[in-house]
Amino acid sequence: MIIRAATEADAEALAAIYDHHVLTGFGTFELEPPGVAWMDAKRRDVQRHGLPFLVAELGRRVLGYAYAGPFRPRPGYRYTVEDSVYVAPDAIGRGVGRATLAAVLDQCQALGLRQVVAVIGDSGNEASIGLHRALGFADAGVVRDVGFKHGRWVDIVMMQKPLNGGAETLPGTPGLALGGG
Repeated sequence: MIIRAATEADAEALAAIYDHHVLTGFGTFELEPPGVAWMDAKRRDVQRHGLPFLVAELGRRVLGYAYAGPFRPRPGYRYTVEDSVYVAPDAIGRGVGRATLAAVLDQCQALGLRQVVAVIGDSGNEASIGLHRALGFADAGVVRDVGFKHGRWVDIVMMQKPLNGGAETLPGTPGLALGGG
């Protein structure tokens, strides 16, 4: 398995993985699959910020992906990102999510970022919660019943991982270029 930067050529595979999770799970609060064009626009936006959007590939097949996007659009959040990780249904439990997310975290560390936040759909999502804990994330709280999907109310679990000393020192890099809003 190789981990590499996602490209436009990956958009269909990325959308197929995401579509599965939209239709069957609670990891995302999308109700309808947004499609290939949306997925490629998401990839371009993440990479435009200089952030990692990575795929795990085996035998020329994309098995999963992970990325870090801006946490919020305002400049005060320029040292914080939010991670996302999705794995093809037949590749779950094979280390794909761990490998891609670990590579994303390494790249965020190299960029001088200070915090990574995980917003995990469903407090029962033990696979994602366990993956984040294994990679050094700590629980930051649960926001109860904020989503409604598949006929039930769904929590979000917040987790957080400091990078580069977190808040212990002042940043030495300019952080992400973020606008207002």
